[in-house]
Amino acid sequence: MITQKFTVTQPTQIRFGVGAIDDLAGAVQDLGGSKALLVVDPNLKNVGLLEKITAPLDRNGVAYEIFDHIDPEPGLKLADEGTALAAKSSCDCVIGAGGGSAMDVAKAISILMTNGGKAVDYLGLGKIKKPGVPKIMVPTTAGTGAEVTFTAVFINEETKSKGGMNGDPLYPDVALLDPALTLTLPPHVTAAPGIDAFTHALESFVSTQSHTISEMYAVQAMELISGNLAMAYANGDNLEARSAMLMGSLLAGKALATAGVGLVHAMAYPLGGMYNIPHGLANAVLLPYVVDYNIIGNPEKFALIAEIMGYDVSELPLRQAGQVAVEAVYELNRDVGIPKSLEEIGIEFDSIPEMAEIALTVTRPVENNPRKPSLEDVIRVYETAFKGW
Repeated sequence: MITQKFTVTQPTQIRFGVGAIDDLAGAVQDLGGSKALLVVDPNLKNVGLLEKITAPLDRNGVAYEIFDHIDPEPGLKLADEGTALAAKSSCDCVIGAGGGSAMDVAKAISILMTNGGKAVDYLGLGKIKKPGVPKIMVPTTAGTGAEVTFTAVFINEETKSKGGMNGDPLYPDVALLDPALTLTLPPHVTAAPGIDAFTHALESFVSTQSHTISEMYAVQAMELISGNLAMAYANGDNLEARSAMLMGSLLAGKALATAGVGLVHAMAYPLGGMYNIPHGLANAVLLPYVVDYNIIGNPEKFALIAEIMGYDVSELPLRQAGQVAVEAVYELNRDVGIPKSLEEIGIEFDSIPEMAEIALTVTRPVENNPRKPSLEDVIRVYETAFKGW
């Protein structure tokens, strides 16, 4: 509602469009950088993307050092290692290129270069005191929206838990989004990150912290992703669908940065920490089951989600209209090959109570959720998702 009190911080300059990667050297120079630490997913070289990212730097004489020790679920030590390499190589800015893992590591390195200490020192909210060195993000997947968020998520190797650094200094200075860089994505790397982005939009839309601006981003993101993900999955060379997905992911990132996410994310964290399940896949598998649980918390908004996804619910009672959102999400998952259950991705049934306890410690997403979950509720949702429908 418009009378709600909220704060929106949006410091990132966005450069979007086919050929945007050609602006990379100029972006470094505009920020006063002379040598960049290029933090990249290691598979970018295998799919021919690394050269497309380094080419504009080479053409314009911008020096760089490559750091490609990135895992799908990165540990805190990677940020520490990258920071040491940046110092040794006299880098004065950071470029993160790839998926959310590379961008999160890049953002953390930027902060460590000016704040000192170790990555573990900054887990939580409000612990970052100084701005980082200039940082530029180049997403090559349509998923996390990390190029416009103030969060960097890691596995804590000591505790085996997953947690995030959070604070405005983590916002990137520039986000370069070039849809052409996503054309080489294989179907499975299109699917899970795409549902991840949709989850960001959906959860921010129903978040207790949602407001007029976040809802604007979330609605547009859900429209773009639900209308284009299956086409991008079916034909990876569909540039129009790829462009829509990249914009949808960006807007979903804006939505989550301004309103937060919910129980899906809280329940996904233990899957990453205990089983090393990629974040996007964990969110995707859990999403329909958590949506089903959450409907009574805000049936009107879930009915709107069904409409946004293209379903006619005008003749249905509100609760039934909201239930259509569950069917719509489940169908979207099925269209892009998302596994139907936790059992299919290797989760052990006996670990559910421990996962539920961990999920409830992810306090901000739990607090944002439209329905306040008990331990028994979370266990029950996990059990349903384990078996599948």
